[in-house]
Amino acid sequence: MRSLTLFPAIALGLALSGCMSGGRSDAAINRSLDSVHQPVVRIDSFVFDADARSGNLSPVEQRRINDWFDALGVRYGDRIAIDNASGASPRAARDALAMLIARRGMMLADHAPITEGAIASGHMRIVLTRASARVDGCPDWGTRSAAFGNATTTSNYGCANNANLAAMVADPTDLVSGQRGTGNDPLTASKAIEAYRAAPPTGAGGLSNTNTSGGGGN
Repeated sequence: MRSLTLFPAIALGLALSGCMSGGRSDAAINRSLDSVHQPVVRIDSFVFDADARSGNLSPVEQRRINDWFDALGVRYGDRIAIDNASGASPRAARDALAMLIARRGMMLADHAPITEGAIASGHMRIVLTRASARVDGCPDWGTRSAAFGNATTTSNYGCANNANLAAMVADPTDLVSGQRGTGNDPLTASKAIEAYRAAPPTGAGGLSNTNTSGGGGN
């Protein structure tokens, strides 16, 4: 498994520009509106060498790959790709892997990160890349809530917002570099509004008649 930790540019800039003053940390003298507590993105890579010597993935091998996915808890935001250095990546094997991923609502990524170790002859290396985000050092009550000296931001400033953002973001890599714009379609944006307006009001059909009496008698 290969891990890589990425820091958003704003956090790195604050860390480099911070200094010690009178025994106080850089958080204590932060006079900007940027929090020193920024999400840290960690990227982990997992590999699986599948047997593709037949030119395809056998049912047994596909079951092994599915079990591997289940063990890792594959979810949205994960990226699955084939190592280009693999000598065994025939079209049939790639299509079989793409079908396994499609059943989980995902697509096969174009590029895989560099992995360690040699790939056995006739095997296809599958690389799963997963990103996670967290905010370290929170809560931080190192300074008083009433900061003086024009220090408008306390040491705990931004902890709640950034920690919640790191916990809720669907794809943590978006915190490092956002998604590219694909254009704005007004029709797509208005679908939810149209569905809401077209739906009949709750209870529009009136109340249904329900027999609440007990068991029948003669």
